[in-house]
Amino acid sequence: MSEDIGVTRFREYLRVNTEQPKPDYVACRDFLFKYADELGIQRRAVETAPGTFFVIMTIPGSRPELPAIMLYSHTDVVPTFREFWTRDPYSAFKDEQGNIFARGAQDMKCVGVQYMEALRNWFAKGVKQWKRTIHIVWGPDEEIGHINGMKGFAVTEEFKKLNIDFALDEGIATEDDVYKIFYAERIPWWVKVTLPGNPGHGSKFIEQTAVEKLVRIINNREHKLIASVDEFRNEQKALLAGNPELTVGDVTTSNVTIINGGVQVNVVPEKFEAYIDIRVTPLQDLDVVRARVDQWAKEAGEGVTYEFMQSTNPADKSTVDFKTFSNCKLISPSTREDPFWAAIDDGLKQEGCKYKKEIFIGATDSRFVRAQGIRAIGFSPIINTPSLLHDHNEFLNEKTFLRGVQIYETLINNLANVN
Repeated sequence: MSEDIGVTRFREYLRVNTEQPKPDYVACRDFLFKYADELGIQRRAVETAPGTFFVIMTIPGSRPELPAIMLYSHTDVVPTFREFWTRDPYSAFKDEQGNIFARGAQDMKCVGVQYMEALRNWFAKGVKQWKRTIHIVWGPDEEIGHINGMKGFAVTEEFKKLNIDFALDEGIATEDDVYKIFYAERIPWWVKVTLPGNPGHGSKFIEQTAVEKLVRIINNREHKLIASVDEFRNEQKALLAGNPELTVGDVTTSNVTIINGGVQVNVVPEKFEAYIDIRVTPLQDLDVVRARVDQWAKEAGEGVTYEFMQSTNPADKSTVDFKTFSNCKLISPSTREDPFWAAIDDGLKQEGCKYKKEIFIGATDSRFVRAQGIRAIGFSPIINTPSLLHDHNEFLNEKTFLRGVQIYETLINNLANVN
């Protein structure tokens, strides 16, 4: 049986090794240029660092005065541990059931090709232009959050000239038959806490040590009013457990992920460093969460300080301007009053798709797009599939892939014809 051309292109793209930390962006650019040429779509590359490219494909609209839509996907993928894979993760092996195994099969090379194959299908029907200009944008470095990716590109004149009003980006696979649509995502705050203390010999009783302060900031049980990471974590966990309507994206998580300190077993160290991964829901007041972090540091003990290693702040300052940050458009409209949301809602109904709208629990390039005042929605048309986006043996079934192409046909047509 012959293979659908879209599946073939998908498998070819999966074989281009763009694994971090050494993605082959040159081969990726060349593949995408050939793909665009095959479909007769204008294309160009923007080099944001030596050997690092955004590929931009453009279909001019019939009403160029209208702002454009962007069909976005990132080209890089996360590392693989090949000893845990049953097949070479860059062979794009397809089994008898039509499951295609490869790194990037779900995250998110499928989406980029689905855009392209949806457009191919429209071209075959004789439709080659829509009201709005369509930019198919392929970005690098999403998996490492680097300035050479969308974080840096979104603030350039090159990006602004695209004149984008609405963007589609990635979502996630679901194991049931309900698609997930993401209108916002949690905000990653990576916090480094420095906890100084009195050093000395391990045989003594030393007061105000760094480890005492470390214990307080993680889980202080001396007094229920004293702040700690666990106190906040448990509070948010209880909030989620107590309301079946909530998802993880509706609450804030906080986890201590790294602890550094100590010189040798018989020496009380003069300092510890703790790293905390906080994912703040945009439904929560950011100033209130910032105040909690202030409280952790204050009540841990004298001299405890903290700094942000990463936060979604457009100014990208180590000292975050939270008033400015709070005013960013972190949440995209998701009611029918918004014409783009109405276009998505209509499209999914046309396709007979059940869906649920949520806040994404992780972080995607949409956060940088939204920070520029652009509406962005995350959606990967993958149902009845285990989510394996960073796991071993990542796969996508070809029937699921082709169904996604059909859905994107309808969504792209609706979105690009919004008045």
